[in-house]
Amino acid sequence: MAFASSNGARIHYEVIDATSPWIESPETLILQHGIGADPDMWRTWLPALIDRYRIVITDLRGYRRSVSSAPGPSWTLANLSDDVIAVADAMGLETFHLLGESIGGTIALDCAVRYPARVARLIVSNGGHVGSSIERVQAWQKQLDDLGVRAWSDEFMQQRFHADALDPVQRAWYASRQEGWSPEAIMNPLRVLVGTDLRPVLDRIVCPTLIMHPDGSPFIPVEIAVDLHRRLPSSRLQVFAHSRHGLPFSHADACARLVRQFLDDDLA
Repeated sequence: MAFASSNGARIHYEVIDATSPWIESPETLILQHGIGADPDMWRTWLPALIDRYRIVITDLRGYRRSVSSAPGPSWTLANLSDDVIAVADAMGLETFHLLGESIGGTIALDCAVRYPARVARLIVSNGGHVGSSIERVQAWQKQLDDLGVRAWSDEFMQQRFHADALDPVQRAWYASRQEGWSPEAIMNPLRVLVGTDLRPVLDRIVCPTLIMHPDGSPFIPVEIAVDLHRRLPSSRLQVFAHSRHGLPFSHADACARLVRQFLDDDLA
């Protein structure tokens, strides 16, 4: 297992390098999941990507193998972004492609704002540049306190996926992983989102950007994705029909193919 040290945390990452032998200098794509998701969800993306790109899968700070021993004030968007940079530094990467989903998308945007020379291409899936409300934080905290993680996860599953989005085995796997989150790992990053507003600094993003968004996220309306697209002149926006906040898992094949096309454009 590989770890990178970052602001009081040990960030776990896994490198999957199965590129074709004739690719002498493969480019790297770092994948960052969000709250309640599990890094293993990216496994279904690999067939579309690994022949050409080295893949790095990270665990969000505080979840599973990414252990944070730092106090509460260390939970900032800047620190979460620095976690990604720490992984890139540990691998010796001067530049890399970056994909984030949900809060991972917000983290990816912040990385591109603060480290424009490092992020070659940026992909934001079911994420946004404007953060959560204090009301959502209070509702999640009360639900976790009163009913526990299982009840929180059961409701979140309905917000992530339409009833027909997954087969029973996939749904059971995702639910089991989501139920493995601790209340602290859920609430700490959620609190980071409260009041987040990257609109004043988005003009610092200079890299090509792909925005993938569900048409039915209960957390981030399509209008947010449209606003982000308008603020990034070098961006593309793809809205997926009949999808909710679990877009990268429910529509994994379509998302992975679109990302591959987006990244391959660099090679033309």
